Amino acid sequence: MTQQTTPDVVVVGSVAFDSVRTPKAAHEKLLGGSASYTSMAAALFARPGLVGVVGDDFPQSYFELFRDAGVDLQGLQRLAGKTFHWSGVYEDNMNNRRTNYTDLNVFANFNPAIPEAYRDSPFLCLGNIAPALQAHVLDQMRRPKFTVLDTMDLWITTTRDDLMKVIARVDMLTVNEHEARHLTGKGSLLKAAQLILEMGPRYALIKKGEHGAFLMSKDDMLIVPAWPLIEVMDPTGAGDTFAGGLIGTLAELGEVTREALHKALVNATVTAAYACEAFSVNRLETLTREQLDQRASAFRNMLP
Repeated sequence: MTQQTTPDVVVVGSVAFDSVRTPKAAHEKLLGGSASYTSMAAALFARPGLVGVVGDDFPQSYFELFRDAGVDLQGLQRLAGKTFHWSGVYEDNMNNRRTNYTDLNVFANFNPAIPEAYRDSPFLCLGNIAPALQAHVLDQMRRPKFTVLDTMDLWITTTRDDLMKVIARVDMLTVNEHEARHLTGKGSLLKAAQLILEMGPRYALIKKGEHGAFLMSKDDMLIVPAWPLIEVMDPTGAGDTFAGGLIGTLAELGEVTREALHKALVNATVTAAYACEAFSVNRLETLTREQLDQRASAFRNMLP
Protein backbone atom coordinates (compact mmCIF):
# COMPACT_ATOMS: atom_id res chain seq x y z
CA MET A 1 0.00 0.00 0.00
CA THR A 2 1.37 3.40 -0.98
CA GLN A 3 2.05 5.70 1.96
CA GLN A 4 0.03 8.92 1.70
CA THR A 5 2.17 11.99 2.30
CA THR A 6 1.18 15.54 3.11
CA PRO A 7 1.62 17.89 0.11
CA ASP A 8 3.40 21.22 0.48
CA VAL A 9 0.32 23.08 -0.74
CA VAL A 10 -3.34 22.12 -1.20
CA VAL A 11 -5.23 23.54 -4.19
CA VAL A 12 -9.03 23.46 -4.20
CA GLY A 13 -11.13 24.46 -7.19
CA SER A 14 -12.60 23.39 -10.50
CA VAL A 15 -11.23 20.82 -12.93
CA ALA A 16 -12.95 21.26 -16.26
CA PHE A 17 -13.09 20.93 -19.99
CA ASP A 18 -12.52 24.24 -21.79
CA SER A 19 -13.64 24.81 -25.37
CA VAL A 20 -11.84 27.99 -26.39
CA ARG A 21 -11.70 30.15 -29.48
CA THR A 22 -9.15 32.95 -29.76
CA PRO A 23 -8.02 34.94 -32.82
CA LYS A 24 -5.20 32.37 -33.09
CA ALA A 25 -7.14 29.09 -33.10
CA ALA A 26 -10.03 27.10 -31.64
CA HIS A 27 -9.91 23.93 -29.54
CA GLU A 28 -12.51 21.67 -27.95
CA LYS A 29 -12.49 20.08 -24.49
CA LEU A 30 -9.03 21.08 -23.38
CA LEU A 31 -8.01 20.54 -19.77
CA GLY A 32 -9.11 23.63 -17.83
CA GLY A 33 -10.47 24.82 -14.52
CA SER A 34 -8.94 26.93 -11.77
CA ALA A 35 -7.45 24.01 -9.83
CA SER A 36 -5.84 22.60 -12.98
CA TYR A 37 -3.93 25.78 -13.78
CA THR A 38 -3.08 26.54 -10.15
CA SER A 39 -1.79 23.07 -9.31
CA MET A 40 0.22 22.73 -12.53
CA ALA A 41 1.89 26.08 -11.84
CA ALA A 42 2.50 25.28 -8.16
CA ALA A 43 4.09 21.96 -9.17
CA LEU A 44 6.99 23.86 -10.73
CA PHE A 45 8.04 24.88 -7.21
CA ALA A 46 6.52 22.49 -4.67
CA ARG A 47 4.37 19.36 -4.22
CA PRO A 48 0.70 20.30 -4.66
CA GLY A 49 -2.32 18.22 -3.77
CA LEU A 50 -5.42 18.85 -5.89
CA VAL A 51 -8.98 18.78 -4.53
CA GLY A 52 -11.69 18.80 -7.18
CA VAL A 53 -14.24 16.67 -9.00
CA VAL A 54 -14.52 15.24 -12.53
CA GLY A 55 -16.97 13.02 -14.34
CA ASP A 56 -16.50 9.55 -15.76
CA ASP A 57 -15.82 11.17 -19.15
CA PHE A 58 -12.53 12.65 -17.86
CA PRO A 59 -9.77 10.97 -19.88
CA GLN A 60 -6.99 8.94 -18.30
CA SER A 61 -4.47 11.02 -20.23
CA TYR A 62 -5.36 14.08 -18.12
CA PHE A 63 -4.86 12.11 -14.90
CA GLU A 64 -1.44 11.10 -16.19
CA LEU A 65 -0.65 14.69 -17.18
CA PHE A 66 -1.23 15.80 -13.59
CA ARG A 67 0.79 12.95 -12.14
CA ASP A 68 3.69 13.48 -14.53
CA ALA A 69 3.83 17.12 -13.43
CA GLY A 70 4.02 16.07 -9.78
CA VAL A 71 0.44 16.86 -8.75
CA ASP A 72 -0.98 14.57 -6.04
CA LEU A 73 -4.53 13.45 -6.90
CA GLN A 74 -5.77 11.91 -3.63
CA GLY A 75 -8.33 14.72 -3.44
CA LEU A 76 -9.63 14.50 -7.02
CA GLN A 77 -13.04 12.83 -6.94
CA ARG A 78 -14.41 10.98 -9.96
CA LEU A 79 -18.20 10.72 -10.09
CA ALA A 80 -20.72 9.29 -12.51
CA GLY A 81 -21.74 11.99 -14.96
CA LYS A 82 -20.11 14.62 -17.11
CA THR A 83 -17.19 16.88 -16.26
CA PHE A 84 -17.70 20.65 -15.86
CA HIS A 85 -17.52 22.17 -19.37
CA TRP A 86 -16.97 25.84 -20.20
CA SER A 87 -16.90 27.41 -23.67
CA GLY A 88 -15.75 30.93 -24.51
CA VAL A 89 -14.59 33.20 -27.32
CA TYR A 90 -11.92 35.91 -27.04
CA GLU A 91 -12.04 39.16 -28.98
CA ASP A 92 -9.11 40.36 -31.04
CA ASN A 93 -7.53 42.29 -28.17
CA MET A 94 -7.56 39.10 -25.99
CA ASN A 95 -8.77 41.19 -23.03
CA ASN A 96 -12.49 40.69 -23.58
CA ARG A 97 -14.19 37.34 -23.83
CA ARG A 98 -17.71 36.04 -24.27
CA THR A 99 -18.96 32.91 -22.55
CA ASN A 100 -20.93 30.64 -24.86
CA TYR A 101 -22.09 28.26 -22.15
CA THR A 102 -21.19 26.90 -18.73
CA ASP A 103 -22.30 23.34 -18.01
CA LEU A 104 -21.50 22.64 -14.35
CA ASN A 105 -22.42 18.95 -14.56
CA VAL A 106 -20.82 17.03 -11.62
CA PHE A 107 -19.27 20.26 -10.36
CA ALA A 108 -22.77 21.53 -9.49
CA ASN A 109 -22.79 19.24 -6.45
CA PHE A 110 -19.11 19.51 -5.58
CA ASN A 111 -18.51 18.98 -1.86
CA PRO A 112 -14.77 19.31 -1.21
CA ALA A 113 -13.54 16.40 0.89
CA ILE A 114 -10.03 17.08 2.14
CA PRO A 115 -8.02 13.84 2.43
CA GLU A 116 -6.57 13.21 5.88
CA ALA A 117 -3.05 13.49 4.47
CA TYR A 118 -3.82 16.98 3.16
CA ARG A 119 -5.16 18.48 6.38
CA ASP A 120 -1.76 19.36 7.84
CA SER A 121 -0.52 21.02 4.66
CA PRO A 122 1.03 24.41 5.54
CA PHE A 123 -0.17 26.25 2.43
CA LEU A 124 -3.67 26.39 0.98
CA CYS A 125 -5.05 27.97 -2.19
CA LEU A 126 -8.84 28.31 -2.30
CA GLY A 127 -9.78 28.66 -5.94
CA ASN A 128 -12.87 30.32 -7.32
CA ILE A 129 -15.70 28.25 -5.83
CA ALA A 130 -18.72 29.20 -3.70
CA PRO A 131 -17.68 30.93 -0.45
CA ALA A 132 -19.60 28.39 1.63
CA LEU A 133 -17.47 25.63 0.08
CA GLN A 134 -14.31 27.63 0.73
CA ALA A 135 -15.34 27.91 4.39
CA HIS A 136 -16.04 24.17 4.44
CA VAL A 137 -12.48 23.53 3.27
CA LEU A 138 -11.07 25.82 5.97
CA ASP A 139 -13.07 23.90 8.57
CA GLN A 140 -11.33 20.67 7.48
CA MET A 141 -7.78 22.04 7.52
CA ARG A 142 -5.63 22.06 10.65
CA ARG A 143 -4.30 25.61 10.96
CA PRO A 144 -2.44 26.14 7.66
CA LYS A 145 0.45 28.60 7.81
CA PHE A 146 -0.82 30.66 4.86
CA THR A 147 -4.08 30.68 2.90
CA VAL A 148 -4.80 32.44 -0.40
CA LEU A 149 -8.40 32.96 -1.53
CA ASP A 150 -9.74 33.83 -4.99
CA THR A 151 -13.27 34.89 -5.84
CA MET A 152 -15.34 36.34 -8.68
CA ASP A 153 -18.17 38.77 -9.46
CA LEU A 154 -20.83 36.05 -9.19
CA TRP A 155 -20.09 35.39 -5.52
CA ILE A 156 -19.68 39.10 -4.74
CA THR A 157 -23.21 39.66 -6.07
CA THR A 158 -25.06 36.55 -4.96
CA THR A 159 -23.39 35.35 -1.73
CA ARG A 160 -21.76 38.48 -0.32
CA ASP A 161 -22.40 37.64 3.35
CA ASP A 162 -20.77 34.21 3.01
CA LEU A 163 -17.92 35.76 1.06
CA MET A 164 -17.21 38.39 3.70
CA LYS A 165 -17.07 35.71 6.38
CA VAL A 166 -14.53 33.60 4.50
CA ILE A 167 -12.42 36.63 3.48
CA ALA A 168 -12.00 37.41 7.19
CA ARG A 169 -10.48 33.93 7.72
CA VAL A 170 -7.68 34.00 5.12
CA ASP A 171 -4.24 35.59 4.84
CA MET A 172 -4.49 36.90 1.28
CA LEU A 173 -7.36 37.79 -1.04
CA THR A 174 -6.52 37.86 -4.74
CA VAL A 175 -8.87 39.58 -7.21
CA ASN A 176 -8.61 41.33 -10.54
CA GLU A 177 -9.16 45.08 -10.77
CA HIS A 178 -12.84 44.81 -11.79
CA GLU A 179 -13.57 42.42 -8.91
CA ALA A 180 -11.73 44.70 -6.47
CA ARG A 181 -13.92 47.65 -7.44
CA HIS A 182 -17.08 45.53 -7.36
CA LEU A 183 -16.27 44.12 -3.91
CA THR A 184 -15.36 47.44 -2.30
CA GLY A 185 -17.31 50.04 -4.29
CA LYS A 186 -14.09 52.03 -4.68
CA GLY A 187 -12.90 53.36 -8.04
CA SER A 188 -9.33 53.75 -6.79
CA LEU A 189 -7.55 50.40 -6.63
CA LEU A 190 -5.39 51.63 -3.75
CA LYS A 191 -8.49 52.51 -1.73
CA ALA A 192 -9.99 49.16 -2.73
CA ALA A 193 -6.92 47.33 -1.45
CA GLN A 194 -7.03 49.26 1.83
CA LEU A 195 -10.67 48.34 2.31
CA ILE A 196 -9.92 44.67 1.59
CA LEU A 197 -7.31 44.74 4.37
CA GLU A 198 -9.96 46.07 6.73
CA MET A 199 -12.04 42.98 5.90
CA GLY A 200 -9.45 40.79 7.63
CA PRO A 201 -6.69 39.51 5.33
CA ARG A 202 -3.08 40.50 5.90
CA TYR A 203 -2.54 40.98 2.18
CA ALA A 204 -4.60 42.24 -0.76
CA LEU A 205 -3.36 41.17 -4.19
CA ILE A 206 -4.91 42.98 -7.15
CA LYS A 207 -4.15 41.60 -10.61
CA LYS A 208 -4.20 44.05 -13.51
CA GLY A 209 -3.63 41.71 -16.45
CA GLU A 210 -1.17 43.09 -18.98
CA HIS A 211 -0.42 45.93 -16.54
CA GLY A 212 0.94 43.65 -13.81
CA ALA A 213 -0.17 43.37 -10.20
CA PHE A 214 0.35 44.88 -6.79
CA LEU A 215 0.35 43.45 -3.30
CA MET A 216 -0.61 45.60 -0.33
CA SER A 217 -0.30 45.02 3.40
CA LYS A 218 -1.09 47.49 6.17
CA ASP A 219 2.41 48.99 6.10
CA ASP A 220 3.93 47.99 2.76
CA MET A 221 3.35 47.55 -0.97
CA LEU A 222 5.00 45.48 -3.69
CA ILE A 223 4.41 46.24 -7.37
CA VAL A 224 5.34 44.09 -10.38
CA PRO A 225 4.69 44.80 -14.06
CA ALA A 226 3.66 42.05 -16.45
CA TRP A 227 6.21 40.13 -18.47
CA PRO A 228 6.07 41.61 -22.00
CA LEU A 229 4.61 39.04 -24.38
CA ILE A 230 4.84 39.69 -28.11
CA GLU A 231 2.17 37.11 -28.88
CA VAL A 232 -0.60 35.69 -26.70
CA MET A 233 -2.12 32.39 -27.80
CA ASP A 234 -4.66 31.88 -25.00
CA PRO A 235 -5.05 33.94 -21.79
CA THR A 236 -7.43 31.44 -20.17
CA GLY A 237 -6.26 30.54 -16.68
CA ALA A 238 -3.58 33.23 -16.47
CA GLY A 239 -4.87 34.46 -13.10
CA ASP A 240 -5.05 30.94 -11.69
CA THR A 241 -1.55 30.24 -12.98
CA PHE A 242 -0.39 33.43 -11.27
CA ALA A 243 -1.87 32.18 -7.98
CA GLY A 244 -0.18 28.81 -8.41
CA GLY A 245 3.21 30.35 -9.08
CA LEU A 246 2.83 32.59 -6.05
CA ILE A 247 1.74 30.03 -3.48
CA GLY A 248 4.04 27.39 -4.96
CA THR A 249 7.03 29.67 -4.43
CA LEU A 250 5.96 30.48 -0.86
CA ALA A 251 5.57 26.75 -0.17
CA GLU A 252 9.02 26.07 -1.60
CA LEU A 253 10.58 28.78 0.56
CA GLY A 254 8.54 27.76 3.59
CA GLU A 255 8.10 31.32 4.81
CA VAL A 256 6.12 34.47 4.10
CA THR A 257 8.55 37.36 4.39
CA ARG A 258 8.80 40.48 2.26
CA GLU A 259 11.68 38.92 0.32
CA ALA A 260 9.74 35.69 -0.17
CA LEU A 261 6.66 37.56 -1.34
CA HIS A 262 8.68 39.56 -3.86
CA LYS A 263 10.25 36.40 -5.26
CA ALA A 264 6.81 34.80 -5.36
CA LEU A 265 5.33 37.73 -7.31
CA VAL A 266 8.14 37.57 -9.86
CA ASN A 267 7.75 33.81 -10.30
CA ALA A 268 3.96 34.16 -10.52
CA THR A 269 4.28 36.80 -13.23
CA VAL A 270 6.62 34.84 -15.47
CA THR A 271 4.73 31.57 -14.95
CA ALA A 272 1.46 33.21 -15.98
CA ALA A 273 3.16 34.65 -19.06
CA TYR A 274 4.38 31.20 -20.06
CA ALA A 275 0.85 29.83 -19.71
CA CYS A 276 -0.43 32.41 -22.22
CA GLU A 277 1.99 31.15 -24.88
CA ALA A 278 -0.14 28.07 -25.57
CA PHE A 279 -3.65 26.73 -25.07
CA SER A 280 -4.73 25.02 -21.86
CA VAL A 281 -1.86 23.93 -19.59
CA ASN A 282 0.21 22.82 -22.59
CA ARG A 283 3.06 25.27 -21.96
CA LEU A 284 3.11 24.53 -18.23
CA GLU A 285 3.35 20.84 -19.09
CA THR A 286 6.57 21.34 -21.07
CA LEU A 287 8.05 24.18 -19.02
CA THR A 288 11.24 23.35 -17.11
CA ARG A 289 12.36 24.94 -13.89
CA GLU A 290 15.57 26.05 -15.60
CA GLN A 291 13.58 27.95 -18.25
CA LEU A 292 11.42 29.56 -15.61
CA ASP A 293 14.37 30.58 -13.43
CA GLN A 294 16.14 32.13 -16.42
CA ARG A 295 13.10 34.25 -17.28
CA ALA A 296 12.60 35.20 -13.63
CA SER A 297 16.21 36.35 -13.45
CA ALA A 298 15.80 38.39 -16.63
CA PHE A 299 12.59 39.87 -15.23
CA ARG A 300 14.28 40.94 -11.99
CA ASN A 301 17.01 42.65 -14.03
CA MET A 302 14.31 44.65 -15.82
CA LEU A 303 12.88 45.96 -12.55
CA PRO A 304 14.20 49.24 -11.05
